[in-house]
Amino acid sequence: MERFVIQGGVPLTGKVKVEGSKNAALPVMAASLLIEGRCFFNNIPKLTDIEVMSKTLKELGADVVDFDGKLSIDASSLYQEEVSCKLARKLRASILVLGPLLARRGKVKVALPGGCNIGSRPINLHIEGLTKMGSSIQVEDGYIRAKARSGLRGAEIYLNFPSVGATENLLLAASLAKGKTVIKNASLCPEVVDLCLFLKKAGVKIEGIGTKLLTITGVKEIRPTSYSIIPDRIEAATLMIAAAITEGKICIEGVQAEHLEAPITTLRKIGVQIKVDKDSIQVERLSKLKATSVKTMPYPGFPTDLQPQITSLLCLAEGKSRITETIFENRFTHVSELKKMGAEIEQKGTSLLIKGVSFLKGNKVLASDIRGGAALTLAGLAARGCTEILNIKHIDRGYFKFEEKLASLGAKIKREKS
Repeated sequence: MERFVIQGGVPLTGKVKVEGSKNAALPVMAASLLIEGRCFFNNIPKLTDIEVMSKTLKELGADVVDFDGKLSIDASSLYQEEVSCKLARKLRASILVLGPLLARRGKVKVALPGGCNIGSRPINLHIEGLTKMGSSIQVEDGYIRAKARSGLRGAEIYLNFPSVGATENLLLAASLAKGKTVIKNASLCPEVVDLCLFLKKAGVKIEGIGTKLLTITGVKEIRPTSYSIIPDRIEAATLMIAAAITEGKICIEGVQAEHLEAPITTLRKIGVQIKVDKDSIQVERLSKLKATSVKTMPYPGFPTDLQPQITSLLCLAEGKSRITETIFENRFTHVSELKKMGAEIEQKGTSLLIKGVSFLKGNKVLASDIRGGAALTLAGLAARGCTEILNIKHIDRGYFKFEEKLASLGAKIKREKS
């Protein structure tokens, strides 16, 4: 086990570059299962979740080669339709092999997916959509077993919630299905758009990219291609909050600012100065933070993946703030740890009531998930004294060498064996 040890109170300054998006890379990697031939992917972040997905593809028979931020995947010789429990329960995105394997092989068995323990993340929308496309699915003994004896066929599917994962899985399944598939109330998030653009480049016919109405006309064969993954908007916004919470001034490079409108608007309301250039964002905090209200919503709303980090920031804002979580009911595991550091937070149902304090105090705290761990790291950067973040394996799933990037900006942070 490893930990972060942080001496807080140092304003961050300098320049930093973001990695490719983990949440865009994982579905594009799953898409390679649809293709006979070798695909090449650039801007892949070197994260443990990417490693788990690579192992999953290898287990199914794909040849995966990883070299310095690039991946090459050849799924020509798939010989298995089952994902082991050991791998599936490490990664929520393992569910994304369901659609491709049904489309390519006609059957699949995968353990119910794992990942962060941030609340129930039902797969019913995946199952309902794939059933409409002609598959029979059973969920029992912790496994999903699915068959499409006559192959998948196009269907009209309405999602009663714009689920990112369900939209991606149905997109993948529809790519090789017979006929036309219409997905209504599809997710608008940039990662879904990125998947659409990859599939389109590989020869899939998709209309309505970037809208809630996606129309996919299945093709008989998808051609191998190369593709570069979009920048990680969650990492970029986490670094923006890091600058704000430490009263720093940093320039974040390699970003797509149009993916960050909600976080930018919220930070400006809190009192953070932000200047947007073509592919960079400058963040500076010159004044006291102001309390505000934040409500997580599907994209283009405020991301649930930034709720823990903005919670840390608002702990130091003057006045009373409210944060309402509408996506995951259990995404508050960081709250008890922030309280150990002197935060004044009261949970009422799916909302947090935060009374700003003048400073946080260093303490020993536990990371329980990716974004909660990042939030505690940010709190440690601002706190007086020493903070120890335990169980940082979660942080490593979503942030590449997080402590090294922060240290390059002046933070007094190091990784140690615990």
